[in-house]
Amino acid sequence: MAKLAEQAERYEEMVDFMEKVSASAADNEGLTIEERNLLSVAYKNVIGARRASWRIISSIEQKEESRGNEDHVAVIRDYRAKIESELSSICGGILKLLDTTLIPSASGGDSKVFYLKMKGDYHRYLAEFKTGAERKEAAESTLTAYKSAQEIANAELAPTHPIRLGLALNFSVFYYEILNSPDRACELAKQAFDEAIAELDTLGEESYKDSTLIMQLLRDNLTLWTSDMQVNKISTYS
Repeated sequence: MAKLAEQAERYEEMVDFMEKVSASAADNEGLTIEERNLLSVAYKNVIGARRASWRIISSIEQKEESRGNEDHVAVIRDYRAKIESELSSICGGILKLLDTTLIPSASGGDSKVFYLKMKGDYHRYLAEFKTGAERKEAAESTLTAYKSAQEIANAELAPTHPIRLGLALNFSVFYYEILNSPDRACELAKQAFDEAIAELDTLGEESYKDSTLIMQLLRDNLTLWTSDMQVNKISTYS
């Protein structure tokens, strides 16, 4: 049913199906690789649509504020709050599932890293729009989850493993976008890329496409971030 919902692009229903599968899997040996990927896809699409909406609405809000259209701004602000409420609810749902069911039942290293990375991702999504103490708490929770995942990944997964590479990609984005630490973001991304390049000849055919795609994204981010840092230095020195 989850696959059918995915094909029909009915992702809210896909989430419902996969939550039921996750609940029953907890009594056995956890989710299979296919099941956990379906869960990830379901939530990624549900949260992705709201994140995109939030960015658009926030951009419109800034434009209206700069024009001094207070009546428009008030309406937009209310609408943004509605989207933020949906984002909070979605993140809360998957984080509860991860903490109570998926992480405790994870056995292999790849499963543990997958779920801890996912936990970090959804705390990061909260940090994108939360403010004040709530943002600080979300950022700290993100850092804790990513660090826990990184420790296991470095010990148990090859540098070319797509889950380890995906973790490095998202962790570096967190440093850049949430913690405003471009140096640390570049350092983390470059290390992951270099370590994977050094072992590229050991990469199995089954994960070659996924791993090389993530490596390309790491390199793209490095190029962009390095360029931005150079521009900022020029602005600072001039």
